[in-house]
Formats: sequence, structure tokens, C-alpha cells
Amino acid sequence: MGDKPQSMVYALVGALLAALVWMLLDVWRGYRVRAWLRHGDLAMVPHLAGWWGVLTERARKLLRERERSIDASEQRLKDFLSAIQTSPNGVVMLDAQAQIEWCNQTAAAQLGIHAERDVMQRIGNLMRDPVFTAYMALEQPSEPVVIEGRGHRVDRPVRISVQRHRYGEGKQLLLTRDVTVVEQAEAMRRDFVANVSHEIRTPLTVLSGFVETIQTLPLSEEEKTHYLSLMATQAHRMQGLVEDLLTLSRLEGSPVPSMRQSFPLSRLMASCEQEAKGLSASLGQGDVSHHIQFVVNPLLTDAVLMGEGRELQSALSNLVSNAVRYTPTGGDVHVSVDQGIDGSLLIEVRDSGAGIAAEHLPRLTERFYRVDRSRSRESGGTGLGLAIVKHVMQRHGGSLHIASEVGQGSCFKLVFPASRWMSTHA
Repeated sequence: MGDKPQSMVYALVGALLAALVWMLLDVWRGYRVRAWLRHGDLAMVPHLAGWWGVLTERARKLLRERERSIDASEQRLKDFLSAIQTSPNGVVMLDAQAQIEWCNQTAAAQLGIHAERDVMQRIGNLMRDPVFTAYMALEQPSEPVVIEGRGHRVDRPVRISVQRHRYGEGKQLLLTRDVTVVEQAEAMRRDFVANVSHEIRTPLTVLSGFVETIQTLPLSEEEKTHYLSLMATQAHRMQGLVEDLLTLSRLEGSPVPSMRQSFPLSRLMASCEQEAKGLSASLGQGDVSHHIQFVVNPLLTDAVLMGEGRELQSALSNLVSNAVRYTPTGGDVHVSVDQGIDGSLLIEVRDSGAGIAAEHLPRLTERFYRVDRSRSRESGGTGLGLAIVKHVMQRHGGSLHIASEVGQGSCFKLVFPASRWMSTHA
């Protein structure tokens, strides 16, 4: 009987020892799980049995889903930032203290800030423009402000539109846009309307005065004839202006001339030569006129230009008539045709006139731009001729080059690419 209690004690001790071992093993498993969760390395998942294994597998799946979600979010953020980086508009994110949190390269280039070095710098310390400073001081600006951008110069303006939006807890978003071209286009539109109004009003005022004179004053037939001649001149001037405006409108609104159309070079040159000599005779004094010479490379006498004949005629006619009008009587007007080393066709109109100062050359093809307004009106010009020439050349894939020097005359060169002309010589 004494051995039975002793065996029970041994059994109880063995059970306690087994329980203790199991508990120690369980604690060890828990420690491994805790250590793994602390590091969160999915590559080091502990392989455990029992409910610790179930817990570990469940945690592994949740961590894997979380990791995938973070990766997807990071990728979306990268895609979003990449899209903003390629935007032609600038984006600047400011915190509640107006410090730069992030900006794209467009905004950095437009505002003259550094996308990385200037992070957490106050935008007001970097942008000293008084207009920008006043705009940022407004509580709720309703309209964007336009400031001078990086690299702004008088001869090459850079105008940037800045618009501010609030978001989050005191944060701000700046959106920038280069409006230089828009402002220039608007300025050109205003100038165009003002110039057209002025150009039409002037001859109309003269005509109105002549009509009133004829109606109210007793005039001899000789005086009436004189006034009617002056009225005809003003009417012709208005007609020329309207025709040039319609030509420009047609050039800007019609399709590019087809390569299937062609116009013989010889016909173009003959027509312009006849026109130049007729104009010279009308402007000459007695038997004195201009020395006009048209020279074509013998290899190009049978060449044809691929394009719209009326436009080509208008372009060369404008250059030749300008050369005659702005060259004193007895001066030289030389028109030549040759082939460039790249296969292009070159038509050059050179005169011995007064020449043009260098500062005027970049603007000569602007509508209504005149070096000397009074002299241009006396010569009968509308101020649209070179604008027409530029448009015609652009529509034919070519270009207009101008060289001039005061006292040395001027040279206007039409350059047609090799694809826009061909020789019919067999």
C-alpha cells in the first residue's frame, strides 16, 4: 500500500515537469514569434507547430497583404509624382508656415528655385518679387497673379501665372503656368486691331475731308480732278490693305499647298520682272528708273516649284516691289535664282537702298511693323507684305532670311527645300 502513494507522487511530479517543459517550450515559441513580429521580415518566418503555427501563418498573410498594399501605394505615389514632373505646369506644395515641402522641375525652372536644395525653405525668402509677396499676403485670392519668371529680360520676357489654393490644415498649393506666349498673342491681337483701325481711319479721314471740300466749296474742274485723284489714291490704299488682310486670313486658314500643284519658275520670274519694271517706270523721274536685273542659274531655267502659284507669286512680288519702292531712282535691284549645296532652291532679292538697322530685322515680318511709318505710307506699303511672305514660305516648308546694313542695301532670300522643287529637264 505504501508504494501506491509514492507512485502517485512520481506521476504528479512527472506531470508537473511535463507541464513545465511544455510551458517553457510554449514561451520559447512565443518569444520567437514576438522576435519575428518585431523585425517583420517575411523571409524569416518561424516554422512552429500548434496554435503558434496557426497564429504565425495568419500574421504572415496579414504582413504580406500589408507589404503589397504599401508597395502598391508607393508605386501609385511614384506614378503620380512622375506625372506631375512631366506636366508643363508647375506645382509647389507648401506647409502651414509657407515652407516648400515639394515642387516639380517645371515650377523650379519657372520660379528660379531648387527642387531639392530649397525644400523646407520659406517661399517668401526665395521669391522677392513684390507682386508675388503681395499676392501671398492675401487671405483668399480669387484670381491668379502674373509675375516675371526666371530669365526675364526686356527683349525676351518670361511671364508666369501663379495661382494659390489652400488645403489640409493650413497647407497651400501653388500652380504655375508660363503665359508668355498667351500674353504676347494677346498683345499682338490688340496691336493688330489698333493698327487696322488706324490704317483704315487715316484714309477714311482724308476721303471724308475731300468729299466735304468738293461738296461745300466752288471748285474749278481742274481742282475737282486733282481732289478726285487724291481720293482715288486713298481708296486704292484702303483696297490694298483689305486685300492683304484677306490674303493673310486665307493663308492662315487654308490647308498646306499640295505637292501635286506646280508652278514654273520661269513664269514666276517673268511675271515679277515685268511688274518690277512697270513699278519702277511709274516711280521714276523722266527717263531715270532703277537698274533691274533678273538672273537664273542656267541649270534651273526649267525648274518648277511644288506649291500654290498664287501664293508663290504673292511672296516674290512683295519682295521685288519692296526693293523697287525703297531703292532710290537709279539704284540697283538684283533678283537671282540658284541652288543651295543641300539641294534647296534659293531666290535672292538684293537692292542698293538705304538699308535697315540691325535692331529692326527681327521684327520686320510682324504685321504692320514699319521701320519708318511716314516713309512706308509714302511708298504705298500696307505693312503686311513681309508677314505674307513669311506665311507663304512656312506653308511651303521654306524660310525667309533677311540681311541688311544701313547704307549698304538689303538682301531678302527665299529658301525652298529640295522636296519643294524639281527640274523638268529630261
